[in-house]
Amino acid sequence: MNNIIQHTGKLTLIKRLNNSYVGNPQFMLNCDGYNFRTQANASIAYNIDSYFDKEVTVTLGTHRNCLTLDTIIGV
Repeated sequence: MNNIIQHTGKLTLIKRLNNSYVGNPQFMLNCDGYNFRTQANASIAYNIDSYFDKEVTVTLGTHRNCLTLDTIIGV
């Protein structure tokens, strides 16, 4: 992952994306004005809904020319 940035703000769900090719969930999210997605086959996608509409600190990076969630911490 390249171009790592960190932001704090309210996490909101934009939409649920199609499952990955092995059946794991993926989401398009927004935090602090940045739209990003969860990585394919990442375990965080299974409990990301516990962070919806809450203040979080996210670390984002570019993965295959797409802004992608790296880490998330509840504030």
